[in-house]
Amino acid sequence: MTDPLTPKISFEHVTFAYGDNIALQDITLAIPPQSITVLLGPAGGGKSTLLRLINRLNDLVEGTQLSGRILIDGEDIYAPGLDVTQLRRRVGMVFALPLPLPGTIRQNLIYGPTLAGIKQPARLGELVEQSLRQAALWDEVKDRLDDPAVALSGGQQQRLCLARTLALEPDIILLDEPTSGLDPISTAKVEDSLQALKNQYTIVIVPHSIQQGIRVGDYAAFLLSSELIESGPARDVFDNPTDKRTEDYITGRFG
Repeated sequence: MTDPLTPKISFEHVTFAYGDNIALQDITLAIPPQSITVLLGPAGGGKSTLLRLINRLNDLVEGTQLSGRILIDGEDIYAPGLDVTQLRRRVGMVFALPLPLPGTIRQNLIYGPTLAGIKQPARLGELVEQSLRQAALWDEVKDRLDDPAVALSGGQQQRLCLARTLALEPDIILLDEPTSGLDPISTAKVEDSLQALKNQYTIVIVPHSIQQGIRVGDYAAFLLSSELIESGPARDVFDNPTDKRTEDYITGRFG
């Protein structure tokens, strides 16, 4: 059984800059396993940058500078020689805008596992059903897996993107405002899926609203102007923040 006191992800004095623009300043943060951690704060505070550092998406941006360490299960993910492709299989990411791949629903789901070396049709079929069930989409699409993925509604496409991430059987799921463009019913389905998934995965989410953070979060971290202001159990951060800036943000005085 996983020790809840041992962080799944650790940031140790992490500072990150895009050229001369400091996006994160001396961040030290522990993210517990098998739970949902919400990253809160106004635009430009560093939330998405922090999220992208966990699976090294910022490697693709020129002129960046990183100091400090980011650990997953105690391993420095920026250590020389680390297999970044393998890291990204372990750390899946879902973005705000659903972007299905060209092709069918089934092809979207088997693309990643096939690249990872899984060729057996039976195993691929298992992953298709398993990931769609986990994303609460199976009952809606099970009879049309060979239809174009782009024919799905926006909410279904977003859950397909979540299922596509789950098909790789990652350890960690990162979500950057995954319901920002969805209607309330689709949003509720995604949130319900996350509540079930946290028993198996470590989930880090930038919610599209404070209300969503309150609904889904087990832990919360508040970032403002590149700094981590406070973090802890979500109930403490939302109901009894220790910093007035956190209280002001949560109560809508700014942001």
